[in-house]
Amino acid sequence: MAKILSAPVLCRCAYILLIVLITDTKSNVVFQPSYLVTSGPRLSAFLLGNSSGISLILSSLSPSSSSGRLPPPSCSEDQTQWVLTRELVGKTTVQVQLSLNRSLLLCDNNNDTDCCPEPLCVLETLRVSACLGNTPQASLLIQARIYAQVFPTEPVSDNKTVIPNQVYRPLGSCPCDLTVGACDVRCCCDKDCSPEALKLFQGQCLSGPFGGEIYPVPDYLCIAQSAKNAPDWFPFLCVISLPENNPFLGLFYEGDTITPKPRPSFQRPVLSAPLPTNIYQQGDPIFTMSDQYFTIPQNSLVGQCVDNAPVAFLKNFQAQCVTHLLSCPTGPPLQTTSTELRVQVRDGQGGVVTVDVTDKMAVDLSPFVASPVAEDGRLLCENVTLALDYKFFWRGNGLTNITLTRILGNILSASVSLPLTVALTARYSVVFLNGDALAQPNSGNPGYQVGRPVIGGIVDTLENGTVIQRTPVNLRKPVSSGLCYSAERRPVLFGENSTAGCLLPVSLQSLTQCSLLRQNVASLQMALSTATHIARNGDPDFLNLADWLNISFVKLNSSQSVGGGIGICSGIPSHRHIHVRSILAEVVGGLPQREIQAVEVSDHMSTWKFECGGGDPCLEPTGTQTFPVTSSITFTDIPINTGPPKTRFQINFTEYDCDRNDVCWPQLAFPLTRYYTGESYSLSLAKGLILVFFFIAASILGTPWKQIRQAWRSASL
Repeated sequence: MAKILSAPVLCRCAYILLIVLITDTKSNVVFQPSYLVTSGPRLSAFLLGNSSGISLILSSLSPSSSSGRLPPPSCSEDQTQWVLTRELVGKTTVQVQLSLNRSLLLCDNNNDTDCCPEPLCVLETLRVSACLGNTPQASLLIQARIYAQVFPTEPVSDNKTVIPNQVYRPLGSCPCDLTVGACDVRCCCDKDCSPEALKLFQGQCLSGPFGGEIYPVPDYLCIAQSAKNAPDWFPFLCVISLPENNPFLGLFYEGDTITPKPRPSFQRPVLSAPLPTNIYQQGDPIFTMSDQYFTIPQNSLVGQCVDNAPVAFLKNFQAQCVTHLLSCPTGPPLQTTSTELRVQVRDGQGGVVTVDVTDKMAVDLSPFVASPVAEDGRLLCENVTLALDYKFFWRGNGLTNITLTRILGNILSASVSLPLTVALTARYSVVFLNGDALAQPNSGNPGYQVGRPVIGGIVDTLENGTVIQRTPVNLRKPVSSGLCYSAERRPVLFGENSTAGCLLPVSLQSLTQCSLLRQNVASLQMALSTATHIARNGDPDFLNLADWLNISFVKLNSSQSVGGGIGICSGIPSHRHIHVRSILAEVVGGLPQREIQAVEVSDHMSTWKFECGGGDPCLEPTGTQTFPVTSSITFTDIPINTGPPKTRFQINFTEYDCDRNDVCWPQLAFPLTRYYTGESYSLSLAKGLILVFFFIAASILGTPWKQIRQAWRSASL
């Protein structure tokens, strides 16, 4: 084939997807490899096994118009544009090769026959069958998708600058011309010098350019010195260098080839068409069957909504898009049908996954619509898409299932006669779950990871035994109104302390029925979570009760007695606090793995009093007042104390504690203390005592003691 050039060449690469299908695993021959990708019009595979008497049949396939499936393997041969060859490379190995028997050049006119009339040159499905007589033993399924090749009509330049060797060449026609528009002294080639100026230094012209070999040789070079005219500093301070090695040359001394580097540009880049991959990796875009991006509305980096944003593999996200409606929406994403949402998606394993759509009607529109009170004359928009919640189930490098929960609602929009602004907040979410459709995401493996949801559960007794049913543990997520009846829920995240709440409207009449009010507030707190157990780690076993902890519920009584008066109710469980104690179990792959040791839930009581204002008693029973209903969670790490217990001396005399002071007196004799951990304490103590013994012996037997003994003897005499 001709060589395909790179930069300015317009080339459509060949793409062939080869799928090996083994139809009979019990036969004596089999095609290998079972999965192969090639990027040219030639491909090869191996036939393993006893191939004596085996014939290879190449046929073209087309799916059935009724079922869409390919016909079963057969030994009938068809005429194709491919050439099939076989070569015996071993006793039980046959190499099967296929090559395209046509040109891949794009047709210039209609008279050519051996060319490609369209850019998509080859699109067909083939099958190679290994037959023993008329019985197929193994088959090889090939799907070919090849594009035409376009070659440039003009010669292509490599866009490189060649700098010649400047040793004996000047760097210009007049390299000593350094000043523009002025005459440079002693530069005889300067065009700006007048004839009168040239006469002044005609005999003192520069002998050589600032580049190349200079004559005469400078006296600082060692080769310019001799025994007769050598100065006093010769030969210690001369320069050993070649005469043509001029420092003015720099990088241009021996010549070079400079390739231009790409520079940043503010021009809009030309985006190429998406190329689907055979397998998905984390961050890769997901493709549909039409080789287009699978898109869901998402928020951009500046907060704006992009309706056609690609979905990345294993990348969860949540998005909220606000639309101000002046009329009813007529197109996606706010007005879609179930057929449009049931998209066929490539699963990354050579198959197709269809999105399973489930529709639900929204009962409460307050999380989605923030608009004035409904009035006559406004338009009613039916079946508006308020939320799209996708769940992608994956295993390995592919998708196993996709489910979509679409929330619909009927909303009121503005009209021409009543142009009221209607703000619609559509919500979109994508979550990737490992396993099948019944699986739930874990919060770590094995221990909890910070920022992952805390896993709760309730005990369910079945005939086969006791099973833990997974139940979320939530906190409130207030919306714009801040009321408890419109507040949403968000999961409790491990390791993140948080407090949330909402406002509960209470009338004066409700404060006369304190028992009923306490029950309503307690029901609001219990609605956050019905879990009775908490998983110890982030990947619990739902059949093993040893992986779960009981939640301790503690009711804290207020200082006031439970009772009430006119507009006053005491003992209201307005605040619920969850205290989680965790411990560092181990470190796996550099990540700390934490386990939950205990969970305590306590309700704090408060007194609600209706404030009427002024000094008059409350006489209006229909008035309302909002009271806060809050909940919080606190995570506490239980430290693991692995060091020795502190002595009474360390407790009483803290100024000698090495952990609290810069000067550590106990470490003055470091090798003899327990702070030294290089060796065992007994061994270090023995070596230290030996050193002390030698020091004392050297002091006694040394010169100082000898002088002391002599002075003592002289004094005694």
